[in-house]
Amino acid sequence: METETHTDEVKSKSQIKRELHALHDLGKQLVALPDSRLRTLGLTEPLQTAIMDARRFKRGALKRQLQYIAGLMREVDAAAVQQALDGFQRPQQQKVEALHEVEAWRDALLAGDEALLDELVRRFQHADRQHLRQLVRNANRERQLNKPPKSARALFRELSSLRSEK
Repeated sequence: METETHTDEVKSKSQIKRELHALHDLGKQLVALPDSRLRTLGLTEPLQTAIMDARRFKRGALKRQLQYIAGLMREVDAAAVQQALDGFQRPQQQKVEALHEVEAWRDALLAGDEALLDELVRRFQHADRQHLRQLVRNANRERQLNKPPKSARALFRELSSLRSEK
């Protein structure tokens, strides 16, 4: 019975390789972090030193250093470090998502989506329907005349400012 639990805990060679690759990838992310964020993770001193050293290396030396970092990462709670890294990246992802949403609004308004215009005016108190329509008209006219998209950019800025006022 004791041997059964022992064999259940033994990891396969493939599982060990997957874990080492995950630690290696995590090490790459740590090397790319700025010093200010790296210090907030609470990593061990040897690991921080190894990460700082890796920034100076190239090619083969960098590869060896990343393997060394992966080895040091075994002593650290990698899940907590990964969670902290995800927390650092989340605000950037939110900015990108907001940018994509505003771009979609602009494109839909330029395509003539009146329902979206109604929704934006209803959703945002400071939205000026007449001003938005004027920007859309001007942007469409500029596109037809092959002029620079000055009004389309102004529309994007207006939509961005509306979204940030939520």
